[in-house]
Amino acid sequence: MGSFSIWHWLIVLVIVLLLFGAGKIPKLMGDMAKGVKAFKKGLNEEDDVPAAKPAESQRLESEAAAQPAEKDTARH
Repeated sequence: MGSFSIWHWLIVLVIVLLLFGAGKIPKLMGDMAKGVKAFKKGLNEEDDVPAAKPAESQRLESEAAAQPAEKDTARH
């Protein structure tokens, strides 16, 4: 009683085919597969990005600290 029989699944399949049409289902599955591939590619590209070199980051920090702060000329 609690599980679906083969007849239940066939009725569901017929309803899905009537709603979406036989040609639309493969297109939807193809679009979903492209989305999954793009997602996996994005994850792999994130791992491939090298971290900034410590010497370069220290140089950038020292240059930022060496620049004098701008004075606010609007105040009197």
